[in-house]
Amino acid sequence: LKSETAAAAVVKMNPEIEGKIITHQDRVGSETEAVYNDAFFEALDGVTNALDNVEARQYMDRRCVFYRKPLLESGTLGTKGNTQVVVPFLTESYSASRDPPESSIPMCTLKNFPNAIEHTIQWARDLFAGLFTQPAENVNAYLSTPNYIHASLEQSNEATKIETLTTILNCLVTEKPLAFDDCIAWARRRFEELYNNTIQQLLFNFPKDTITSSGQPFWSPPKRAPDAIAFDPSNAVHVDFVVAAANLYAFNFGLKGSRDRDYIKTAAAAVDVSPFAPKSGVKIQVNENENSAEADTDADQLEELVASLPDPSSFAGVRLSPADFEKDDDSNFHIDFITAASNLRASNYGITIANRSRTKQIAGKIIPAIATTTSLVTGLVCLELYKIIGAGSGDNTRKIDDYKNGFVNLALPFFAFSEPIAPQKSKFGDKEVSDWDSIDFDKDITLQELIDFFADKYKLDVGMVSSGVSMLFSPMFGKKKMDARRPTKMSDLVVEVTNKEIPAHVRWLVLVVCCYDEDDEDVDVPEIRIKIRN
Repeated sequence: LKSETAAAAVVKMNPEIEGKIITHQDRVGSETEAVYNDAFFEALDGVTNALDNVEARQYMDRRCVFYRKPLLESGTLGTKGNTQVVVPFLTESYSASRDPPESSIPMCTLKNFPNAIEHTIQWARDLFAGLFTQPAENVNAYLSTPNYIHASLEQSNEATKIETLTTILNCLVTEKPLAFDDCIAWARRRFEELYNNTIQQLLFNFPKDTITSSGQPFWSPPKRAPDAIAFDPSNAVHVDFVVAAANLYAFNFGLKGSRDRDYIKTAAAAVDVSPFAPKSGVKIQVNENENSAEADTDADQLEELVASLPDPSSFAGVRLSPADFEKDDDSNFHIDFITAASNLRASNYGITIANRSRTKQIAGKIIPAIATTTSLVTGLVCLELYKIIGAGSGDNTRKIDDYKNGFVNLALPFFAFSEPIAPQKSKFGDKEVSDWDSIDFDKDITLQELIDFFADKYKLDVGMVSSGVSMLFSPMFGKKKMDARRPTKMSDLVVEVTNKEIPAHVRWLVLVVCCYDEDDEDVDVPEIRIKIRN
């Protein structure tokens, strides 16, 4: 493990600290809060991050804000590197500002007009989620959510509803596999649909000799005119697709897969596939500013689909297993599928294919680490760490301009340093507060005591109280229900509303409270923390 390897390397550099480094094997996240609990974080003096994704960084940032611990955040991207200093009450948190969104590939390019291997790999990555992740999640939601169609799809348009319900019907009835051979047949039909039928339909709509209204050939660069592919059991890439797709589909349904390529190849070649027949009236998105192509839908079609769905009660205890993309497990067929799917589409469009390593790099958005960048960023972090360790107190307390955020690019070369940004503040009562501030109660209190606290101390009326996604107090509940909840301890109220016990490792209950003043104006209230256990 990285933690053990790093500890061994540090001890080798400085033998005097042997036995003083504690290594952990569990990842830090919401699922391990029983391990990295209040006692763990409260014992820390600070945190230095070395994480590889934004989600993990934001989680650690939230924990450091909650426990008011300094955080040294850093990252590298090839020759680029950055460091950020987060100091309680002095600077903004990591999550307070966000990088601009990454530029995306136009949908029409991905769906119909790819011209680079990056386009086909992204298409294959989306296909993976559309075949092996989302359908299984839809089925599980349908089987576990009461009145699913109205509760979950109420805000969706008819096309989305039909697409979602069709995947559910396919998984539970039409294309439900009973054995691995059924998965092979399913994978073979997907090959035909994706690399033959869809391409022939595109060429039916836009033949290779199509001329635009301006007199130019429709299939002009960067557009590439595609060619359909016929399944060939002697072609290794064709077999790769069927092997990976069949095993992933089997995983969804809890069936035992197989790596016997000869058997799978023979079974796939024997599958009876219907010949392609072009459809008239199919709309294909040509430009990004056009509406996405959607099949014509009507209420009757939706009603027929709803009527054909099986009763969830007949599948009691049944759950599918969604395939959550994991690039670093070479045995799970994820990268194998994306490589084969991408290269087949590249072959459709005459694009040079990519090997498995290159595909994994692009699909997993991997940019190789450079030791020089890593060492420079580590040095910059250590400089800020010295400042935090010797932060001083009283008149000697370090000010915000003592710290520096760093930005480097060794390829230029470029080095820049700036002062951290101060936290955004708002007026509350007679003082200014930021995300670092909270209102803490050192014991469990009732809802009425919470309401009285704001009324007596701040002359504010409580409008709503929530914990996570659960609403504990709101005018929409009606007077009788709200009055019944007023004498209840907050911890008991959370248990009552969520129907879940509060985990034993949780000491603090975090609430969001909405208040309004005497003029009925909304007032921003700091986070509320109630200590429910010592």
